[in-house]
Amino acid sequence: QVQLVASGGGSVQAGGSLTLSCERSGIEYSHFRDYCMAWFRQAPGKEREGVATIDGNGRTTYSESVKGRFTISRDNAKNIAYLQMSTLNPEDTALYYCAASLFVLSADSWSSPEEYTSWGQGTQVTVSS
Repeated sequence: QVQLVASGGGSVQAGGSLTLSCERSGIEYSHFRDYCMAWFRQAPGKEREGVATIDGNGRTTYSESVKGRFTISRDNAKNIAYLQMSTLNPEDTALYYCAASLFVLSADSWSSPEEYTSWGQGTQVTVSS
């Protein structure tokens, strides 16, 4: 497992932008680049939803609901993953979590929370209309 610290949430108006960060912390015995990183979100009363993922080589996958508006990236030297969110709308309001996995994930499995062994604490994103 890896320790993750998420930050960057906040309140914005519709159409606005936010960037979330997920930093690995603590003493680790594995390389950050070995982890597939992902962002999930969970709105009240809804299941946790996979938003985007990036593997160690920088290959990305997005959910249809955020494609074209969100960008996931990572800086392996700094042990940080990012989620740049633009053109936000009220439906994006949720608690956002970052997650890490050492598994090789497919197009079908990347959005399953069960595939991830490490989670950061949630960071709240609230979009008002």
